[in-house]
Amino acid sequence: MISRVTDPADTTEIDEIIERCLKGDQVAWGLIVDRHRRKVFNLAYKFVGRHDEAEDLTQDIFVKIFKALHTFDRRANFQTWLISISRNLCIDHYRSVRKERATMARDVDASELMPASKERGPLAQLEQANLKDIIRRAMAELPDALRVAVTLRDLQEFSYQEIADQLHLPEGTVKSRINRGRIELARQIRRIQDSAPAALMLAKEGRGGTL
Repeated sequence: MISRVTDPADTTEIDEIIERCLKGDQVAWGLIVDRHRRKVFNLAYKFVGRHDEAEDLTQDIFVKIFKALHTFDRRANFQTWLISISRNLCIDHYRSVRKERATMARDVDASELMPASKERGPLAQLEQANLKDIIRRAMAELPDALRVAVTLRDLQEFSYQEIADQLHLPEGTVKSRINRGRIELARQIRRIQDSAPAALMLAKEGRGGTL
């Protein structure tokens, strides 16, 4: 039986690439990303289940790996180290999203989703209540990452930089998530409205019959 061992040439090569990265060589860093990106993306996808979110998470993971590169023990296997860090970051991300989702469900009031009108008759009150319910349901359909971004920006009115700091993400990623979240929210609202027009009309007629 032939045992498989690490080729010393491979170890020497990765050591040289790491040294170049630590000196600020972006080409060398690109080599590391190109070699390991698919494995990291596949791992991220298992945790988030969506291609766009896995792309964002993969980008964040490589940023953090770059910052931790100086801690790598050259006696260890680099790929094993990289995947181990990636898995831990995916777990941290999963726990963070769950915590944020629970906090949002507890703290966001439906009355915050739209301004109350100054003068509302019974029909107007019913329509506003229905719209609040539609928005709440549509928000619940958003992926966790998009819902958090939209909530922080559009409901809690944080700046892009404040959101980036809070979520530990690049500002560009934050803007991308907010834009995608708004588009998806509008799509979900239309879907919900289109799926139940008859129920809304019956509710209006029932309210109108009491006036």
